[in-house]
Amino acid sequence: MDKRDGDPDIRGAVRDEGPDSARRREVILTAGRLFREHGYERTTVRELAKAVGLQSGSLFHHFRSKEEILVAVMDNGIQEVLDHGRQALARYAAPADRLAALFRVHMWSMLHGAGGDAMNALVYEWRSLSAQSQRGVKVLSDLYEGMWQETVAAAVYAGLLAGDARVIKRCVLGSMNLTVQWYRPGGRLAPDAFIEAMLQACLPALPAGAGKWPLAGALP
Repeated sequence: MDKRDGDPDIRGAVRDEGPDSARRREVILTAGRLFREHGYERTTVRELAKAVGLQSGSLFHHFRSKEEILVAVMDNGIQEVLDHGRQALARYAAPADRLAALFRVHMWSMLHGAGGDAMNALVYEWRSLSAQSQRGVKVLSDLYEGMWQETVAAAVYAGLLAGDARVIKRCVLGSMNLTVQWYRPGGRLAPDAFIEAMLQACLPALPAGAGKWPLAGALP
């Protein structure tokens, strides 16, 4: 995939870990948390800058606008599951392992990584984006959904799942994504147990223990 100006991969996830990129990543992660706790509209640039130890104007060394920060929060979460999903699919060959690993990648990101804050922003703050920004985020989202579509279709072809692969994909992704509305880590199920319970509920036909994730050395 070409990496051009405006490509959502460049706008969102941070790959260069130089001083500027490290600070940019800190802003993205902190913004995701604050937008989730207080809402995008109610989180001011001043509050965000203070939370990362910057002056308000200094934020615009890294971002051109508050909306661009919101886009980066969304893109960063999607890029995380894309990157880890590719690692997981490269590790496994069997359709059951590939689907289970992709499921665990998504849920791990939702509970331990950038995915939870990103999905919260996608669910609740989508209308705060301009049409142009929405199109940019959708390009990256479509890449990720394409990964899922191929993996689910392979599981259907192998006889592991029965039904329409597109419907299955949307049902499974929708179930995982909406956990941002109701799951609380301090509740009855700890995060890792919750991931296994979700996998069993959403894809009960997969064999127990399929597609373990994360793997040693796979995550930073």
